[in-house]
Amino acid sequence: MSPADSAPVSANSPEAKAPPAAFGKGFVLDAWYFVALSRDVAPASLKRHELLGEPVLIGRTRGSKEGAGQVYALRDICPHRAAPLSAGRLVEKPGEGETIECCYHGWRFRPDGVCAAIPSLVEDQAYETDRIRVRSYPVRESQGMVFVWVASDPRNPAEPDQEPPVFPGVVGGEARLVEWMDFDAHIDHAVVGLMDPAHGPYVHQQWWWRSEHSMHEKAKAFEPREQGFAMVRHTPSSNSRAYKILGGAPATEITFRLPGYRWEHIQVGEKQVLALTCLTPISETRTRITQIFWSDHWVFGIAKPFLRMGVVAFLQQDGGMVNLQNEGLRYDPALIWIDDADKQAKWYQQLKREWIRSRAEGRAFANPVKSAVLRWKS
Repeated sequence: MSPADSAPVSANSPEAKAPPAAFGKGFVLDAWYFVALSRDVAPASLKRHELLGEPVLIGRTRGSKEGAGQVYALRDICPHRAAPLSAGRLVEKPGEGETIECCYHGWRFRPDGVCAAIPSLVEDQAYETDRIRVRSYPVRESQGMVFVWVASDPRNPAEPDQEPPVFPGVVGGEARLVEWMDFDAHIDHAVVGLMDPAHGPYVHQQWWWRSEHSMHEKAKAFEPREQGFAMVRHTPSSNSRAYKILGGAPATEITFRLPGYRWEHIQVGEKQVLALTCLTPISETRTRITQIFWSDHWVFGIAKPFLRMGVVAFLQQDGGMVNLQNEGLRYDPALIWIDDADKQAKWYQQLKREWIRSRAEGRAFANPVKSAVLRWKS
């Protein structure tokens, strides 16, 4: 551990003015989080999610013949008696438009969270129903995915000052392969586990990937990117056999971006593969890992069942290691971060601290990552 990583913080420094960002605690706020694929949010659907420890209803209006309905996100708690709004139904009453009707007492809420009606009121009982609101989250559909903006101040949320990330390589129509798994881990541990380059030969020991006996020294160039960093485009390592099924001369670039997106964009001539991993914090101790693949490469039409088996195996192996790691984390031990294999993990922590600090101080985010060549064995 270098002195710079453990230096004390001055009481007058900018870092001291921002909220603490201890590793394994807290979340990146004022950020877009992936919650679902667009195709999985059907018209008139009401589905309960949990996001950063809060219940969130993701729904879609019925729409029209001309197009799909509007996606919306609301806090999944009726303010009357706390019943989940997702247990209700989408209805349409004269003069109200489409509303979410609570299953308990029939209170109806518009997709923007404003109360439209309280059926129990009689004619001479004046009550301003539109003063009652359920928290509404900004939501966007982009590249076939649904993103929810989680603001730092839920009582006075500002409109998002940025749009969801746009990923390269979303080709070939809809996603070709999607798998997900919930890990019993804070998102910080899930992120650093995802970007850890040294665990592969020990955790992912498949004949088609790599083994402890094939380990050799590697040197990869990294550079800062928007809200993150990238391992710049390169030829895959010789002991990563899975790339061989793509044929040709594949070149890959691996990028990380806050709050929890990691993608690998592979180019083989004119063909592309995008492997996008979205980390969505369910709570302080649970994170959903969603792995999504797009491609216009012929291999996804022939070898899709085998590719799915590989993705599932990776997720299960990582999930098993998380459970083992939790046995040690129960005792809140100090963790040792070493160069260069753990440099990406340290960059993530610096990015998270700077994001929290910049939002607290109302200034532009300054990426702390510097271009570097990292070396490790795997």
